[in-house]
Amino acid sequence: MNLLIDDVMEYIKNSISIFHEKRIAKIAALNLKEVLKKKNPYLFKVKYMRTAEEIIKDLLNAYISSSEETMFGDWLEGLAIFINQKVYSGWKSGIKGIDLEFDKKGIRYIASIKSGPNWGNSSQIRKYGKRFHYGKKNTTNKQFSNADYMYQWLLLRKGE
Repeated sequence: MNLLIDDVMEYIKNSISIFHEKRIAKIAALNLKEVLKKKNPYLFKVKYMRTAEEIIKDLLNAYISSSEETMFGDWLEGLAIFINQKVYSGWKSGIKGIDLEFDKKGIRYIASIKSGPNWGNSSQIRKYGKRFHYGKKNTTNKQFSNADYMYQWLLLRKGE
């Protein structure tokens, strides 16, 4: 088990810089004119923003926060797949909407990886349910059982 911890620490050490590089690149590519086009100007009024500085600061904070969530989720997905590869010889799934596949005791598991507890609304959750059903139908392992499918779907719905 210690070897796994060492492997994970090494993965994090080598990959966390990619997260930060992407974050900096995203900020550098920010086009204020394009961001402003997508915003509701009345929202600034309601939030009682009176100066350009207040508006720019609010826009930048929202933009960075949204981008960071996505980039961190991608990084965390990579970490989860790395750990699963070490433990179960898992792999990045080729099924749309499914992030990870692995076999354990002759059963194929499929999973979507989410980085927070409130990752989706009810329609997004239904969409993932359909993706899991599609993944179940299209997996190559014939021993994939309904119980294992339901277990993975329940974990997904809880945001774990």
